Amino acid sequence: MAHVPFDQLNGEIWYDGAFVPWADAKLHVLSHGLHYASSVFEGERAYGGEVFKLNEHTERLHTSAEILGFTIPWSVAEINDATRTLLTRMNLVDAYVRPIAWRGSEMMGVAAQANSIHMAIAAWEWPSYFKPEERLKGIRLDMAHYRRPDPATAPSRSKAAGLYMICTLSKHEAERKGFADALMLDWRGQVAEATGANVFFVKDGKLHTPTPDCFLDGITRRTVIGLARKRGIEVVERVIMPEEMEGFEQCFLTGTAAEVTPVSEIGPYTFQVGDIAKALMEDYTAEVNPKASAKVAAAE
Repeated sequence: MAHVPFDQLNGEIWYDGAFVPWADAKLHVLSHGLHYASSVFEGERAYGGEVFKLNEHTERLHTSAEILGFTIPWSVAEINDATRTLLTRMNLVDAYVRPIAWRGSEMMGVAAQANSIHMAIAAWEWPSYFKPEERLKGIRLDMAHYRRPDPATAPSRSKAAGLYMICTLSKHEAERKGFADALMLDWRGQVAEATGANVFFVKDGKLHTPTPDCFLDGITRRTVIGLARKRGIEVVERVIMPEEMEGFEQCFLTGTAAEVTPVSEIGPYTFQVGDIAKALMEDYTAEVNPKASAKVAAAE
């Protein structure tokens, strides 16, 4: 499916409250969201026909919009219902789901207070974000040129489209060099995250992860922290300087798309795909699988 352009896929998209044919889900070229990045989105994943932590994702979408100064006209409950119905209508069981909201085209300029707010939800089959064989041996990351900005200069708590411009640039550069992704530092030179996933390190049986003060505290990130603590693994959220990576034993990324993906290399630093990373991969798979989660709940 990857070779088919996304605007040529078959099916339906929920668009401003109605289900429309995939090819008809269009917006005007003078939409404010296209020119000025006044749009917010979510990345969600369905397992066994259910979106994992759907309500948390939808609530974050609303919060992101509020941070950017607009209100989504559909409630959290309405968006959740539309998402579930879309999966049913598309006959999707394991899928990626992309809700997005943006300012329309009534005004064209930096200021667009009167613009209408639009929203769409699309869903499609999507395999592992990274190639399966790469995940098993650990992916390789480049060091990104661009850095996550100071929260005083950008709304870092919002999953805003504009914040991903430097992520695209960094990932493209990394791929041209033969890497799978790139690790980004923040404006202070501290370890932040990958281009679309949070990062964890392992040392002496403990997990170390950067404090999310200038990037998203990911839903998958919080899930994995909970799974680690359930195993009795200590999780330390703190400032991590890049030179510290030399002393870490394991590394992995977390994200809705990436799930839990081990890392074997970041720039000059190398890591093993060790027991903790493998265990959390397995725990996360069980957590997101509705049948496996139900069995665990019943056993408890």
